[in-house]
Amino acid sequence: MDWDHLELKPSVLLAVKRAKIQSTKEILSLSGLELQTLLKLSQDDVLHLQKIVAASIRKTPAITALQLHQGECPSFDQTTKLSLGCPILDKFLRGGLPLVGIAELAGESSAGKTQICMQLCLSVQYPQKYGGLGAGAVYICTEDAFPAKRLQQLISLQHRLRPEVPVDVMRSIAFGNNIYIEHAGDLESLNMCVSKRIPILMSRGLVRLVVLDSVAALFRCEFEAKDAIVKAKHLKTLGATLHNLSSSFKTPIVCVNQVTAAVDESRLMEGSFGILEKKVLPALGLTWSSQVLIRLMVSRTHLSVQDRFPQLTNHLWHLGNILRTMEVIFAPHIAQSFCFYTIAMDGVRGIQANNAEQASTLNT
Repeated sequence: MDWDHLELKPSVLLAVKRAKIQSTKEILSLSGLELQTLLKLSQDDVLHLQKIVAASIRKTPAITALQLHQGECPSFDQTTKLSLGCPILDKFLRGGLPLVGIAELAGESSAGKTQICMQLCLSVQYPQKYGGLGAGAVYICTEDAFPAKRLQQLISLQHRLRPEVPVDVMRSIAFGNNIYIEHAGDLESLNMCVSKRIPILMSRGLVRLVVLDSVAALFRCEFEAKDAIVKAKHLKTLGATLHNLSSSFKTPIVCVNQVTAAVDESRLMEGSFGILEKKVLPALGLTWSSQVLIRLMVSRTHLSVQDRFPQLTNHLWHLGNILRTMEVIFAPHIAQSFCFYTIAMDGVRGIQANNAEQASTLNT
């Protein structure tokens, strides 16, 4: 350790060299009293040494609560969100998805999880003025092949879904060229992708969204019930890696999760599962839940949009579409609530419902 580059008092520097301390770790692992005895320094000098050493290994400067309150730390900006590409869904989620943290999208098959993720991959490419982040997305597939034909259809109909965006702005974005697709067939491939390849794209400013579809598939395939401890360790490692990516590059991480049937009431109580009664729980248990910042549950109902909302007959986009629900299970800034949405030809669209219509859903 080169102690000369630290701004230490000459007497403190001499004492450290005389004691043959080789690293900052040795300094920080000893108590103040131990350092006084070892270095033969006063309490004030030891405190000076500890502060200088701690500051030298801190990667980011300390931030006070006052600085956060006054908005003097743009890297900690909590007002900027990633739009879902629909004003009703954005309003439901208080502006969209936060830039830091893991958002989980759980639900049964055909609930619309992949459709929402593809729409996010397009929304992130818009300028910040229109709810995007001005960059591309990485889409990691662990189960099925990426639905490229559906993506092309969504791209061709963006002018219908996002009429508020000027045509020249929309034409300037090469949507298809900014989505990087990765197929991960095992955990080793997934870890290589999130720890090696994605950071390169992020450091170059090419990517501001990561979608993992799905997080449960590989863990269900590679681990049996007896491997619960090893499985939990891998889940924690993956979660830590994704959190590091998100916080380092201010990038939302969206993880699709499968669901499992709750065979008894105790599991439902354990899940503390929202306001809509469901007999399913997200897969991977509490170990994975502790990694998630926002958990959204999507489901498909047995009704069509016109069955529940006949007043929407003037909106051609909804005709024949199945009514779906999106529920906030937990989030730091949103209370448990739900909204309706449907999947149209041009994308995912939220449906504005009044209190009476929502109450009738709770009672059915």
